[in-house]
Amino acid sequence: MSIVVFDPDRVDDVDWQDRMRHPMAEDPSNGMWLSDTEPSAIDAYQLRQQRLAKVRAWLTASDYGGVILFDPYNQRYATGTRNMFGYFLRNSTRYIFIPAEGPITLFDYPQSYHVSTALETIDEARPSKLVWSSVSGKDESTAAPFAREIADLMRKQSPGNKKVGMDRSTHLQALALEAEGLEVRDIQGEILAVRAVKTPQEVKCLQVSMAGAEAAVSAVRDAIKPGISENELFAVMYGEVIRQGGEFIETRLLTSGQRTNPWFNEASGRKLRPGELVALDTDTIGCYGYYSDFSRTFRCGPGRPTDYQKMLYRMSYDQVQHNIDLIKPGMEFREIADKAWKIPDRFVDQRYTSVMHGVGMHGETPFIAHAMDFETYGREGHLVPGMVVSVESYIGEKGGREGVKLEEEVLVTETGGALISRFPFEDDLLGNP
Repeated sequence: MSIVVFDPDRVDDVDWQDRMRHPMAEDPSNGMWLSDTEPSAIDAYQLRQQRLAKVRAWLTASDYGGVILFDPYNQRYATGTRNMFGYFLRNSTRYIFIPAEGPITLFDYPQSYHVSTALETIDEARPSKLVWSSVSGKDESTAAPFAREIADLMRKQSPGNKKVGMDRSTHLQALALEAEGLEVRDIQGEILAVRAVKTPQEVKCLQVSMAGAEAAVSAVRDAIKPGISENELFAVMYGEVIRQGGEFIETRLLTSGQRTNPWFNEASGRKLRPGELVALDTDTIGCYGYYSDFSRTFRCGPGRPTDYQKMLYRMSYDQVQHNIDLIKPGMEFREIADKAWKIPDRFVDQRYTSVMHGVGMHGETPFIAHAMDFETYGREGHLVPGMVVSVESYIGEKGGREGVKLEEEVLVTETGGALISRFPFEDDLLGNP
């Protein structure tokens, strides 16, 4: 019996079209199929096609012959495919080549091609040249075969165009591509700009995702009691996110009592005591891969909130509402920063880092900094209908016992802002009767 050894440099050794297509791919009734990662109430085919069309329009306008996407978020945006998402967030070994025109080629983890080839956005699947290269210490030896294969695709599908974009990789791959005569550009910022304005189908996905995240926060609110730990509450939230069809939570921002000040502590084994505040930020990659980002602060009973707690909460609430009212199409980022709610001096040191930031498949463009931080973190631009932003607030003074975190997610419309997050605020903390 002879043993056939596959040569990764000879892609003709495998009939990719026949062997790597998913068995369901040829059934027209499965045109919207992707397990539970696509919503039945949303036209998933249109969702994918509109996003891909935006990517290709940008490639053509910017004179790119093609783009290589390593970032799983960009891959999902452009093609609707996902595979072992968390694994590929830290392993840049799954990549997709998208030419300005012509077939799209996926380079995937061995034997997992069927996960993605059911979709019309993937024309061909091949084994990744980079899989296991880092853990095997073979990054240098795999860079050249990777680059030769990409250069061959560029010559065939974008003849005469040597400009190729990459969103994430090591310098070894970029150098190898340049050795093949290609002009490599870092396009992470450019593709985030493409993604900034959402299609109507994306807005529906964000709304469905938010409903799942709100259910998770409601479960946390119901579970708050003396003696329960922050970790237990976080487990309640995470479990409900998964049960609602969400995917994972990017941070562990759920804290209580003195751990709410300053912000950005993460959930711990600390147990709640009566009368303490409990603050959280969802930061959830929710249903269908879309981000849900809002924050709430609660109080552990029994009893009533203190005047200090109500003061913190009211300030945070006022900051969010004031800044939501600034949202209008055409509003310049710098103008928003200048007109944002004025933070009292005693709370400035521990301010949240942004007035508002973009939301899509994760925290995205734009990032609108406070006026005092604009030269450091800010950028010029203006709001456009279809953008989605989260409006942030943290109020807690340096050395204070507690702090309040509130945040709302808002769609920029033709006339102003429309709330996507609808979770109610706490009447007792607002001082309402």
